Amino acid sequence: MELCYLLAFPDPSDDVPTAAEKIKGLKDAPYFEPIDIELVTLGEETVIIEGYAVRVTRQRYDGRVQMVECRFDLKDPFAPSVLQERGRIQAALQSRCIPLEHRQNGLFEEYSILLVKQSKPSPDQWIEKNALNLANFIRSQRDVFDKSETEDILLSRVRYSKNDLTLVDWEGAVVISPEDDFQSDIVLLKIGTYQLLRYRMLDQSVEAMLDRIRDEFLENKRRPLRPGPTRSKIRQIIQHRLEVMLDFERIEQSLLLIGDWYTAKLYEAIRDEFYLEDWKSSVRDKLDNVQDIIGTIQENFSLTWSGLIERVELAGWIILLIGYFILFFLEDLAIFK
Repeated sequence: MELCYLLAFPDPSDDVPTAAEKIKGLKDAPYFEPIDIELVTLGEETVIIEGYAVRVTRQRYDGRVQMVECRFDLKDPFAPSVLQERGRIQAALQSRCIPLEHRQNGLFEEYSILLVKQSKPSPDQWIEKNALNLANFIRSQRDVFDKSETEDILLSRVRYSKNDLTLVDWEGAVVISPEDDFQSDIVLLKIGTYQLLRYRMLDQSVEAMLDRIRDEFLENKRRPLRPGPTRSKIRQIIQHRLEVMLDFERIEQSLLLIGDWYTAKLYEAIRDEFYLEDWKSSVRDKLDNVQDIIGTIQENFSLTWSGLIERVELAGWIILLIGYFILFFLEDLAIFK
């Protein structure tokens, strides 16, 4: 067996590649270009960790996210000693590949895929036979799951043929293929991981906008009214929201059409297990809330500005009246003289 360990973290690049690569490796190449994601391969290397030769491939997706694919052989992935070694290998790969900032703030994704060549007598029977071990392997836990939890972990399955099967869970997957045809499934799981991280990045950006609004317009209520700077801050927040909205629509449009029947079915399972629709709804709702808040601020700012103009006009009339009184007083004083 073999383990494919995926890591994804924010890695923006200002360089726009002149000839970005296309997503490759899907089963039964479709008759259209299904995936609008630009990727650039950054490099490949083999590193030795805990005595295992780990093949590492780095790619950058859409100039926003770095995806690291790490593959190494496992003779007995269910053995307790191997589970411990796997944990140390994955921790070392995180330390080696992910910048400290993202390891500290948790803004990265990891995903484990067990690649199985032999599953006798059949893929489903092999999964049932190793159900507890697979559940522990996928969730990276030694605790014993009860029957209902195990069934839930091993529930989402997609078949390409009689001898091929892919099991998808939100923390890990198992791909069974006697012909070593793993790449199509790995590609789609990488795309799902990429989308999940992008939604998390958008969610963080929206939260930053809300924090900024709170700091600028709610917590500093006693500051003197200064229309110029306030208008500028509103404009900056609107610009930020527009950028986030464009990123949001970019994610939505990138996979409207996707491959043949198997590719589409597997990707649907990945979306369900990764809760991508829930993330999408959450980000969209927050963006709508930001728009409502911005509208309220603009309305309040307009009213405040109108009130300021009215007070200035009133002050002008008062000054003018005082001036008339002074003028009349001086004229009367001149007459008496």
